[in-house]
Amino acid sequence: MLTLLRDLRRLRLDVALPRPDRGRSLAIRHVDAGSCNGCEHELTLTSSPYYDLQRYGLGVVASPRHADVLLVTGPVTTRMRDPLLTAYEAMPEPRLVAALGDCALGCGLLGSPDELVGQVDAVLPVDLRIPGCPPTPDEIAAALLELVDRARAQRTSTRRNSAC
Repeated sequence: MLTLLRDLRRLRLDVALPRPDRGRSLAIRHVDAGSCNGCEHELTLTSSPYYDLQRYGLGVVASPRHADVLLVTGPVTTRMRDPLLTAYEAMPEPRLVAALGDCALGCGLLGSPDELVGQVDAVLPVDLRIPGCPPTPDEIAAALLELVDRARAQRTSTRRNSAC
C-alpha cells in the first residue's frame, strides 16, 4: 500500500498536477435517505484517482459530528426522516446541506406517496442543489468545489467584518 501511495505521489509530480489554491477543507457526511443508489455510484467515483477530490480537501467522514456538509441523496422516506434530522442536529455550526440528484430535489420521485416525506427541502434547509439523474461525477465535483469556495468567501468576509 505504501508503495502504491508513493508511486501515486510521484506520478502526480511527473504529470505536474496543480495544487488547488482553496485554503480550506470540507468534511462531507453522506446520508442516503431513500435513493436508488445511482447517485451513490457517481459520488463514489469522485474519490477515484481520476477525480481525486481529496487533493482539494474534500473527504467523506463517518460521523456528522465531524462534518461541514450533510450530503443527502434520494427522497426522504418516512423511516429516514428522524435519522436525517438527528444527523443534522449532531453537526457543528455552521451547518450546510446539499441535495444530490433529482429525487432529493423532488423531481420524479419514485415510491409510494404514503412512504415518502418528499424532497430534502421539506425536512432541512438546503444550501446546495445538484440536479441530475444521476448527476455525473464532474457535476458533483464542480458543485462541491463551488461550495468550498463559497464557504471560504464567507469565512473571509466574516474575518474582515470582525477585524474592524
